[in-house]
Formats: sequence, structure tokens, C-alpha cells
Amino acid sequence: MKQKLQTFIQNIPKAELHLHIEGTFEPELMFAIAQRNKIDLPYKSVEELKKAYQFSCLQDFLDIYYTGTNVLLKEEDFYDLTMAYFEKCHEQNIRHTEIMFDPQSHTDRGVSFETVIKGINQARNEAQSKYGISSLLIMSYLRHLSEESAFETLKQSLPFKEHIKAVGLDSSEKDNPPSKFERVFQASVQEGYVPLAHAGEEGSSEYIWEALKLLKIHRIDHGNRCLEDRNLIDYIIQNDIALTVCPLSNLELKVVTDLKQHPIRQMLNLGLKVTVNSDDPAYFGGQLNKNFEAIAENLNLGESDIYELVRNSFQYSLLPETEKQKHLKDLENFYQKNFFFL
Repeated sequence: MKQKLQTFIQNIPKAELHLHIEGTFEPELMFAIAQRNKIDLPYKSVEELKKAYQFSCLQDFLDIYYTGTNVLLKEEDFYDLTMAYFEKCHEQNIRHTEIMFDPQSHTDRGVSFETVIKGINQARNEAQSKYGISSLLIMSYLRHLSEESAFETLKQSLPFKEHIKAVGLDSSEKDNPPSKFERVFQASVQEGYVPLAHAGEEGSSEYIWEALKLLKIHRIDHGNRCLEDRNLIDYIIQNDIALTVCPLSNLELKVVTDLKQHPIRQMLNLGLKVTVNSDDPAYFGGQLNKNFEAIAENLNLGESDIYELVRNSFQYSLLPETEKQKHLKDLENFYQKNFFFL
């Protein structure tokens, strides 16, 4: 990749809309917290853990992902995890991020909802004051668990609802269609949460239809397999719904076998509102900037393409309109100042 394009990617102000905070858990921090909490990991060293990051499918990743969450017990742990991510945001010039968290991964182990959200919020507040990075929280329901469990999580969240912007749906997609959670999403919307969901990563395009029609989601997380259905593509475009695509995640989980065949350019050419995100960067080999660099190199994207993708991220964020417009203005100023001199 040309150095100038790499510098452009580094310096352009960005937003990230598809990020699981538990998926930012770097092996070094995982071992440090495990030691602090006197928990034995099933790996002897950081190096051995990193070698385990070879996935043939989503479930392979989830098995290790949930092993990592087991060491998170105290507010301090969730603060350290989240603050480490914000440090990475600051290094990459990420101005706004919308963070997914999985309460059930922790409450099912006896860690209180309050412990989780207080630790995360402490880091959010510090990142805002220290770096000027804004953030919103997306509470994700785990789709491999029951509807009853999701309803219990919704109930646990209500004392803290002022801190939560949206609900999401993640974990094992196959055999866990969005329709399984239609009622809990209706209840979540009644409580004021914005509905979002993972769909069309491993699940078929029909899962995307269900998420749109039954859960009435405002944004599609992943959505790669919408390309199987022209009517679905048209529906997404007509209803102005964005996709939060995660290139390096798609590669590592074998959603695509080669980044040169990644559909993101095709999506842009079709008129889909695509955003670039890192998903679970500690496991998939790269933070947000690495994802931009990878697709730029493999799909021959230029500055104007990067600008469009970044603009989509701010445009389709869940920020209030006034804040959104401020970011878009800053982005436009950056682009006009930098693009024509490259």
C-alpha cells in the first residue's frame, strides 16, 4: 500500500459501529486480569493462547471468546478492558464508537449487571474527558440462549437504561433465527432501546429479512449475504439501512476465503450504505485502521472510497443529529484539506 494512503487512513477522523468490547480482550491483558483474580486459563502462556486463534467457523471463535470472559469479575476488570480499547481508539483517531457488550456472558457466571456496566461506564466517561471520544452502548442478547434469558437481561438492564442506547443480537447465528427473539425485541423497543441485530454473516438472507421485518432493526450488523437476494438489496437501499461490515473478521471466520473477493466494493457499487468495523479485533488480527488498510490494498480502494465508508459510519451512527452533523463537517473539512494534496 502507498504510504500516503496509509497516512490518510490513519489521520481521517473515524467512527466505529460494530465492536464487541469482550472481543477487544488482548491476550496480555487477559493473562494479567486472570492472575489478579487468581483464575487459571487453559493456556500456559500468551503465545500459546495466540496460537489458538485459528478458526474454521464462528463457533470455533466463540469457544475461545467465552473462555476469555471468564476472567472478568470486578468493576476494575471491565474498566481495564474498556479503557484499553479506548486507548486504541485514540491512537487511530476514532472520534465516536458504539460498543456492544454481552451481559449474559457475565451474569450467567454470577457477575452482576451493575458490575459490568459500572466498569464500562467509568472508562467511557474517562475517554470522553481525556480524549474527547464519544461512545454509546449496545446491549446484545446472546442468540444461542433462550428468549426467557433475554427477557431476564432486559429486566436487569432497566435500572441502567439511561446508559444504554440500543439492543443487539449476536453469538451463534445458525439455527438461532431472529424470529426467536421477536417478543423480547418488541419489549426492548417499548423501553426506548433502538433495535439492531447481527444477520447474514453465517445465516442466510432470510435471516436478514426476519431481522428487518420482525425485529424492525435500524441497522444490519454484517449483512454480507444480502447479496443473495436482489429484492432484499432493493429493500435495504429503499429503506436507507446501513450495514456494519467487518472485513478481517469475515476473513478469519471463513465468511470469505480471500479479501480480494470481499464483497464490500460490490456493495458500494450497488448503492448499499456500508461501514467498516473491527468486530472482535483482539481475535481477528486488526483494529479498525487495519481493516481499512486491508480492504484498500486487496480491493484497490482509494481515498474517495475510504472517505465514503467513513462518512457512512458517522451518518448511520446513533448519535443525535446535531453531534452527527458536527462530525460530518469535521470529516468534510479533513477530506477537502488532505485529499487534493495527496
